[in-house]
Amino acid sequence: MPKTRSDIARLLYTALTVGNKEQLEMLLHPDFVGEIAEGMPFGIGGRHEGPSAMRRSGWGAIARHFAARAEPERFLEVGEACLLVTGRYRGEGKHGGGPLDASFAHLITFEGERITRLEQYTDTARWHDAAGPFKTVLLEIADGIATLRLNRPDQGNAINEEMAADLDDASARMTETSGLRAVLIAGNGKNFTMGGDINLFAGTPQAELPGKLRRMIDGYHRAIDRLTGIDAPVIAAVRGAAAGGGLGLLYAADIIFASTDARFALGYGALGLTSDGGNTWFLPRMVGMRRAQELFLLNRRLTAQEALEFGLVSRLVPDDSVEAQAMAVARELAAGPTQAFGAMRRMLRQSFESSLGAQLEVECESIVAASRSDDAREGIAAFASRRRPAFKGK
Repeated sequence: MPKTRSDIARLLYTALTVGNKEQLEMLLHPDFVGEIAEGMPFGIGGRHEGPSAMRRSGWGAIARHFAARAEPERFLEVGEACLLVTGRYRGEGKHGGGPLDASFAHLITFEGERITRLEQYTDTARWHDAAGPFKTVLLEIADGIATLRLNRPDQGNAINEEMAADLDDASARMTETSGLRAVLIAGNGKNFTMGGDINLFAGTPQAELPGKLRRMIDGYHRAIDRLTGIDAPVIAAVRGAAAGGGLGLLYAADIIFASTDARFALGYGALGLTSDGGNTWFLPRMVGMRRAQELFLLNRRLTAQEALEFGLVSRLVPDDSVEAQAMAVARELAAGPTQAFGAMRRMLRQSFESSLGAQLEVECESIVAASRSDDAREGIAAFASRRRPAFKGK
C-alpha cells in the first residue's frame, strides 16, 4: 500500500532520531537539497546539496554539537507535492550551553515516495542559547568592530577540536552580524597560536586520528573561508609564536601587526604531516614559490624581521603596543566604506587566478556597482568640499 507523505515524513524523523543511515538513504532522493535556517550556530545553516552533504554538514553537524531531536506535532498538505510539518526541537547543547526548546517548520517536497527537498525554519536564537558560550575563544562585538581572541593561553593557544568548533561558530556569528565594519584577531597570553595541539595528536590512537583531523580541520577551514569572504577588513595582532595551521588566521587578515620578538614557523615536516590552514595556497602567493618550498621542506623558522621582509606581516611594533596599534587601525578601517573594502579584498585575492583582461572587466563592474552606493556619494561629496567623509558602510 503506498505511503502517504505524512507517513514518509514520520519515517524521516524516526530515522534521524535513531541515526538510521540506511533508512535515510531510502527516503532521500539522489537530487535531494536541504536548506537549514541561516543564523544557526557553528555555521550549520545554508544549502546542502545531495543526501551525503546533508547528512555530513547539516544533520551531522547538528549531532556533533547538540543532543537534540525533532518532535513533529502537525502535518499539513501543501499543494500536490509538499508537506508542511511544525513541531519543536528538544534536547541540549553538548558544549555546556543549556537546554534546547525551539519551534520549527519544515517544508518537505516529494517525488513519489522520496524526499527531494527539506527547508528548515527555526528559532535560531534558541539554538545559540543552547550552544553555550565559547570555551576557547572570546568574541566581543562593539561599535561595528569584532574582537576575536584565541583563549588557551596555558597551551599557547594551540588549536584543538573545541577551538576549531569555536572558530567555526564565531566566524559564522560575525558573518551574520549586520553593521560589522572591521575584525581584530589576537591571542591571549604570550603567543598568538602554536598551531595544532600536539597533545591532541599524540593522545589520539592512530586509527582514530584521521577522522578526528577531518572533523577538526573542516570547521577551521570554514572559519578561514568566512573571514576571507566578509566585507569587513581583518586586522591581526601577533605576539610570540604564530605557527602551523594557525597561520591561516593571518592569511585571512589584510593588515598584520607583529611584535618585534614574534616568530613564525610551519613545522609540518617535523611531524610527518602535510599542511592545513590554507598554507599551500596563501604562502606561495605571499612569499614566492622558492621561499615557500624552503619554509615547508626545511622547517625554517622566521624572526619578526624576516617575516616582514618576506611579506608575511605588515608592520613591526613593540610588544606592549601591538594590540593598541592594531585596534587603532581597526577603528580607522571601521570608519571606511565597508562594502567597497569587501570588493577590494575579493578582487585582490582573485587576481592571481585572473588574466589581465578578466581582471580589468571585474574592476570595471565593481567600480560601477560601488558608484551607486551611499558611501560613494558621500565620499565624492566630501572630497569635492574638502571635508572628511562620514561613511556608513552602505
